[in-house]
Amino acid sequence: MTAFEFNTRVIDLNEFIKGFALKYTRDVTLAEDLAQETILKALSNREKFRTNTNLKGWLKVILKNTFINAYRKKSNQMISYNSEDYKVMTGEADEYTPENMLMTKHIQDLISNLEKDLSKPFMMHVDGFKYHEIAEEMDLPLGTVKSRIHQTRKILSSQLQND
Repeated sequence: MTAFEFNTRVIDLNEFIKGFALKYTRDVTLAEDLAQETILKALSNREKFRTNTNLKGWLKVILKNTFINAYRKKSNQMISYNSEDYKVMTGEADEYTPENMLMTKHIQDLISNLEKDLSKPFMMHVDGFKYHEIAEEMDLPLGTVKSRIHQTRKILSSQLQND
């Protein structure tokens, strides 16, 4: 298939692509943008298309992957409320206020007052360990680790509500 034939076939499927994009975005403007990006990617990657294969299917895959990548990129941004307006942050940590520091100290005190069987797996989880890593480290069944972390959350939540 020549470049002209390929380009013509892809552009002729524009309405099909827009309709398919609308199923993902549920917004006409976003669907048009997604369809446009899909067509651009298809035209710039013409050499990757195999002749005598399903062009619609190939375009659907490009569209789906483009949508998913945009969604992931958007969900990785941190949004915080500023009294002036909403802004997208660069990922820098917020500054702690004295109230935040006191609350953190209070929560740490509550955790330290718990039984070691509950506090140790919980603190390991807070420090970023996965459930299976905690289970291996403490030589416990995975279900026990999950249960203890859940129990600790409930206890802490209850104690914080009572304060």
